Amino acid sequence: MKTSDSQSIGKSMIRPSRRSMLSRAARILGACALAAAVAGPLAALAPEPEPVPRRWQLEIEPGELRMTTVTLDKLGPRRFYSMTYKVINNSGQDLLFAPAFDLADGRGQVIRSGRDVPAAVTSQLLEDARNPFIQDQIGIIGEIRQGQENAKDGLIVWPATSLAPAEITIYVGGLSGETATVSSADGKARFVLRKSLKLDFGAPGDLTTQPNHAFPLEARAWIMR
Repeated sequence: MKTSDSQSIGKSMIRPSRRSMLSRAARILGACALAAAVAGPLAALAPEPEPVPRRWQLEIEPGELRMTTVTLDKLGPRRFYSMTYKVINNSGQDLLFAPAFDLADGRGQVIRSGRDVPAAVTSQLLEDARNPFIQDQIGIIGEIRQGQENAKDGLIVWPATSLAPAEITIYVGGLSGETATVSSADGKARFVLRKSLKLDFGAPGDLTTQPNHAFPLEARAWIMR
């Protein structure tokens, strides 16, 4: 990192403490949750991302999205969606990585990753991944340093609340510093939208007779959300 760059980033971005990183991560995740809540009403007003990124941006390589059946003590078999990914920082500066993953089923339901997911499920899926470097969505939060050699591998999990999704779309926040401010239709409120990655997966139809299923990635695009 150049001296001028490190001065502009500030000491907190170079080697922030674990407490400060988690505090900032909480603020970012809260902002992403607010953006998700107002995404529907603002969909028609949302601007397009800049054609050429002017702010920092991380690269992500999504792995396979799967639905897996996990048998839990006292609860029996339960189904969960999971996805692995790799994130790489080629932005030119060390950054705080605090991602947010939302899964939409095409029927009006949007699920934030990790909610209503027992720790035992995450532990089993981490073991099944057979990757000693993979981290869950809490463990991966923190500084991501520059370069391919410092890439991070992550696992995201959602409860499969619908076994007949019309479509599956995953929105990934926390990958870019680009924002845009828009006003509500009545002009009484203003909202900050953040550049997010939209991942579209093939609609599988009825999954009630399939205990496990893999979904192909069909399209990806940057949006403001």
